[in-house]
Amino acid sequence: MDLKSYIRVIEDFPEKGISFKDVTPLIKDREAFIGAVNQIVEDLRDKNIDYIAGPEARGFLFGATVAYALGVGFIPVRKPGKLPAETVSYEYQLEYGKNTLEIHKDAIEPGKRVAIVDDLLATGGTMLAAARLIESIGGEVVAMEFLIELENLKGREKLKDYYVNSLIKYER
Repeated sequence: MDLKSYIRVIEDFPEKGISFKDVTPLIKDREAFIGAVNQIVEDLRDKNIDYIAGPEARGFLFGATVAYALGVGFIPVRKPGKLPAETVSYEYQLEYGKNTLEIHKDAIEPGKRVAIVDDLLATGGTMLAAARLIESIGGEVVAMEFLIELENLKGREKLKDYYVNSLIKYER
């Protein structure tokens, strides 16, 4: 199945010069969505995953679905102030400013194997922060899975210490 044909590309959104990759046509299509999830699941099946972590918001769509298919738990990675219990946070640098991610302090038991699943790999900053956050409470990040990778932004280089897989690649 050509998953790329289900991605809507919108030029100059949300601002001029950005080529936005819209996944909503893919998740709307039953066969395309199931096909994408199944490809990620098959890539993770032999990695003895205990949990899937997914960054807000589209990481929830793909991550929770993959967790269900693998029969493992799902860990939401959220923006500050969104989780109700005690959290740990990780602040990271963006090109212009800072951002912070949080997870529940008791989300992952030490030594548990975690795969991070998201819709898009761009610069890799958010994924690296999510990995550092998971590792800070004792989790072992064993894989990162993406529906789409924007190769020109070289996010894979930032994640060179991790196993990274993406289903669809774009130059920009």
